[in-house]
Amino acid sequence: MKNSGKNIELASFDSIFSTEETRQGGNQRIEQLPLSDLVPFKDHPFRVVDDDRMKETVESIREYGVLVPIIVRPMDDGTYEIVSGHRRKRACELAGVEEIPAIVRELDDDEATIIMVDSNLQRENILPSERAKAYQMKLDAIKHRGERRDLTCGQFGHKLEPKKAREIVAEDAGESPRQVQRFIRLNELTEPLRDKVDNGELGFTPAVELSFLKPQEQEWVERALDETQQTPSLSQAQRIKQESKEGTLTEDTVHKIISEEKKPLYNSVTLSHDTLKKYFPKSYTAKQMENIIIRLLDSWLKKRQQSQER
Repeated sequence: MKNSGKNIELASFDSIFSTEETRQGGNQRIEQLPLSDLVPFKDHPFRVVDDDRMKETVESIREYGVLVPIIVRPMDDGTYEIVSGHRRKRACELAGVEEIPAIVRELDDDEATIIMVDSNLQRENILPSERAKAYQMKLDAIKHRGERRDLTCGQFGHKLEPKKAREIVAEDAGESPRQVQRFIRLNELTEPLRDKVDNGELGFTPAVELSFLKPQEQEWVERALDETQQTPSLSQAQRIKQESKEGTLTEDTVHKIISEEKKPLYNSVTLSHDTLKKYFPKSYTAKQMENIIIRLLDSWLKKRQQSQER
């Protein structure tokens, strides 16, 4: 059975369209635009990957067409910058479709950035580095709008918004301000270390601590991780950070700290097969059950941290 288009996220984009249409009034139009006239958003932080979800979107477009228009803004050179819809544009390319329905809207840089970030943060499987860059871009846009003197009241609220910019970003993303700040710190990591966070070779919380290191010190960490094939714990990352703060950090020190045998955070807990089989299908392997339990615990821990920070 062919996919019914559920992965195109109709509700999310329809919601954005209807809300902005109400606020923008007639300052927009819908057109069929050639793909050749479209350019990606400048410094777009989200990757467009030809994965299984993309294949499903391509199949849906071949059968039903593009059900939800993308959002673009006109540029001075006659092209249109994609604000929301990079994945749909790519799916059209793969499906052999040469035109796409688009909402053409007059937007300044800050308005476009905010819409771009908000529409993409609803996607699944966003990498930490993508979220970090997106939060930073939205934060900068909100701050910039607050500094402008030509704005009184716009589609994103009064320029003298009483909330701090970081709090606005956090509220819109469903995160705590502290967690938003942690993600933004990842932008201070060198690219190799950001890649290690994205692929799971470096934990998020230790990475935040390591983001305070100088670029050369981060290179030492990168080499130590590759040579030892170890992942630093939070306490190890904090020690490295402290040594850096005191000006005593050396590459040898980094290597020694990361090479240390880690102490377990908790005593071992063993669940019997009889206990687990009540919660999982018989076909599940031990590894599948372990992965699900870890995801549930991660979700519980995140909610607990957010509750404590409020």
